[in-house]
Amino acid sequence: MTTAPPAARPVAIASALRTLYFVRFGFAIVWAAVVALTAATLSPLTAVLLVVYPVFDVVAAIVDHRASRATRPASLLFVNMALSALAAIGLAVAAPSGRGAVLLVWGLWAITAGAVQLAVAIVRRRLGGQWPMILSGGISVLAGLGFALQSGGAAASLVGLAGYATLGGVFFLVSALRLQRTVKRERDAGADTAATRLGGTRLDTEADAR
Repeated sequence: MTTAPPAARPVAIASALRTLYFVRFGFAIVWAAVVALTAATLSPLTAVLLVVYPVFDVVAAIVDHRASRATRPASLLFVNMALSALAAIGLAVAAPSGRGAVLLVWGLWAITAGAVQLAVAIVRRRLGGQWPMILSGGISVLAGLGFALQSGGAAASLVGLAGYATLGGVFFLVSALRLQRTVKRERDAGADTAATRLGGTRLDTEADAR
C-alpha cells in the first residue's frame, strides 16, 4: 500500500473538487431551466424537482466528504448532509400546502446550508478557488432570508428558486475553473521539482563514478 506525500494530497483534493463543481454547475443549470418552465403551478413534477435538488446536494456532499475526509471540513459536510436531507423531507411535506410553505422551507435551508458552505470554503481557502464559494455561501444566506420573507406574501413565486440555483451553479463553475488553474500550477511545479531532483541525482551518480 502506498501513501501519497503530504504535498500531493491538496492537489488530489483540489482535483476532485474541480470535477465535482463542474458536475454541480451542470446539474444546477438544467434544474433551474426545468423549474423556470414549470414554476407557474406547483405541479407534481415541480414538487419532485424541489425534492430532487436537496437530495442531489446530499449526494454531492458525500462525494465531497470521500475526497476530503482527512481534512477539517469533514464534520461540516456531515452537517450539510443532515440539513439537505431534512430539507428534502420538509419540501416533500410542504409541497401540498402551497408555494408559501415551500418557500419557507427552502429559505430556512438556504440560510443554514449557506452558512455551512461559507464555513467550509473559509477552511479550504488555501486550496484555492474558494472565494466564489465564500461569496455563494453568503449570498445563499441572504437569498434564504428573502425566500422566508416572501413566503408570507400573496405574491409568493417559485421562479426565484431557478435564479437561486443558476447563480449557485455559476459560482460552482467559477470555482471549478479557478481550481483547474491551481491544479495545473501545482502539478507543473511538482514536475519541475521532480526533474530538478532527478538531475541532481544524475550529477551525484556521475561524480561518484569519476
